[in-house]
Amino acid sequence: MNAAIDVIYEVVLASWGVLLESAPYILLGFFVAGLFKAFLPGDLITKHLGGSGLPSIVKASALGVPIPLCSCGVLPAAAGLKEQGAGKGAVTSFLVSTPETGVDSIAVTYALLDPLMTVIRPVVSFFTAIAAGISVSFTEKEEKNTGPVVSRQSPEPSCSSSCCCEHKAGKKEPVVDKLKGGMTFAFGDLLQDIGKWFLVGILLAGIISVFISPETVSRYFGNEYLSMILMLAIAIPLYVCATASTPIAAALALKGISPGAALVFLLAGPATNVASLTVVSRIIGKKAVVVYLAVIIVMSFAAGMLVNYLYGFFGFDITNWIQKDAHEEHGIVAVGSSVILLVLIARTFLTTKK
Repeated sequence: MNAAIDVIYEVVLASWGVLLESAPYILLGFFVAGLFKAFLPGDLITKHLGGSGLPSIVKASALGVPIPLCSCGVLPAAAGLKEQGAGKGAVTSFLVSTPETGVDSIAVTYALLDPLMTVIRPVVSFFTAIAAGISVSFTEKEEKNTGPVVSRQSPEPSCSSSCCCEHKAGKKEPVVDKLKGGMTFAFGDLLQDIGKWFLVGILLAGIISVFISPETVSRYFGNEYLSMILMLAIAIPLYVCATASTPIAAALALKGISPGAALVFLLAGPATNVASLTVVSRIIGKKAVVVYLAVIIVMSFAAGMLVNYLYGFFGFDITNWIQKDAHEEHGIVAVGSSVILLVLIARTFLTTKK
């Protein structure tokens, strides 16, 4: 009994340590997301994604990178773009870049991993989305009008959170009201959608810290290429948002997993899961979804190999690329941010129950 209590205490303590490191940055990420919601015109994306050419694909990827939507939340937005005339390539590009990264996950990447990975993650997401969009656009040319289309009578992609399903017509409001609305969205709807998964990621990071030893990682993930294949096998069916995937990747990195394998998990996990792929197939078509998945797998694996080479080129040991001593000191800002974040997440649970 005492042994079990000791183990639980170690897991909670390890999870708390991860939370302390990430909470200030995730609060900053949600604040920026609120600013985007408040001051980014609601029809901006739709205006720039019409047609099926390369410019619309590139714009879709660029616009999707900072938007903090999960693989659930991006589905209704993508379906809406398809309805309003966006080509399959642009829709696919948006479907890939949006869940793979966002302002919140970029902030947490800086907190838990390192500055180099903070830059690499959104850059690779951007190019992966473009590659997927271009590849899928070829299937659109082949299928022409035979592919499935999401019509207005079609059921909306399912989602449990208002973050995923909210669409408001743009209207002129005072700046203070816009700011209030943006923060209400970020720390209400968006946090409700992502918060519970972030806590799951924090808890899994604590479990990994306690139960997985560096020797275990060396044994099963020691081979550079095999570790990336294993990460793909774990990530593809798993539902994990970009923010929640980061503490899991960080915990594995501290045990010795390479930056390439960590990046594979960070890219493939948020962009793919069994539940969302069925809806994606309805939006872009069955043939296109096979291409979509294949491009994500190939690009993630290629990016993983390139990143390992890049870290080696800069003189980093790819089995010890996170500086542990940089994550040990936690002051009042970290503690206060952690408490505030937990209270805000708890509030979303209470709101949901009403």
